[in-house]
Amino acid sequence: MRLDKYLWAVRLYKTRSLAADACANGRVKMISDGRELKPSHDVKVGERYSLNIDQLHKEVEVLFIPPNRVGAPLVQGFMIDRTPQEEYERIRMARQYAFEKRDRGEGRPTKRDRREIEEFKYK
Repeated sequence: MRLDKYLWAVRLYKTRSLAADACANGRVKMISDGRELKPSHDVKVGERYSLNIDQLHKEVEVLFIPPNRVGAPLVQGFMIDRTPQEEYERIRMARQYAFEKRDRGEGRPTKRDRREIEEFKYK
């Protein structure tokens, strides 16, 4: 099975074209030797891949090759997610702090408030 089709079939990407674009842009790599993989790479059982999906750096190992796209509850039977738990924690923290909460009645932030918020978030 082609790599782009596998990544789509195990629901790592929403569409096959997104999976192919990720491969073509170097966001899918073989863990063993670090080389970037093309969308036409033949998937083999036991291979491990490193994927960059948005801000998440995911590592997966192939268990079985599905005949076609599988349902979400069945994905664990076709791959093992080897992503470190710290990576999921990092994404959770980033999402938590991406939203500023303002108390009711405070109104919009002033220019000074906005600069302080941006300095806190991005530096």
